[in-house]
Amino acid sequence: MCPLEPISTATTKPVEVLLRVRYSETDQMGTFYNSRVLEWFECGRTEWLRATGLPYAQMEARGVLLPVVESHVQYLGRARYDDLLRLTVSAAMAGRATLRFDVKITHASSGAAVAAGYTVHAIVDSTGKPMRPPAWFLEAVETGGRTEEKNS
Repeated sequence: MCPLEPISTATTKPVEVLLRVRYSETDQMGTFYNSRVLEWFECGRTEWLRATGLPYAQMEARGVLLPVVESHVQYLGRARYDDLLRLTVSAAMAGRATLRFDVKITHASSGAAVAAGYTVHAIVDSTGKPMRPPAWFLEAVETGGRTEEKNS
């Protein structure tokens, strides 16, 4: 569960999300457990999609799914229980049927780096078959949901 709403709900790239480190996300060394970063990435991309006008539930209802096919994480610093983190998320098409989300995680107060990386997602239909994204999907990704820019 992503504990906080996006900071910016405007449909611009990148989207920023605040996230507080929960006790269950820390390890014996007093910092976040390494696999939690991928969960935080998920929170970030979920909010990016929502801000772009593509809430994941609506996308799925329209028959478009985004399974992760690749991920990369750089661990750059520590985050402890109750630290407030800022996720900065952007996305772009990475091929005809793949979407890449880039995520930077920093401490909200100091800007100190915690982690950075990306996930690549295949665009598939409800049966799991790769598909070219529909026009409505491409438009939302390419404009970041900003249709007014096209009309200016």
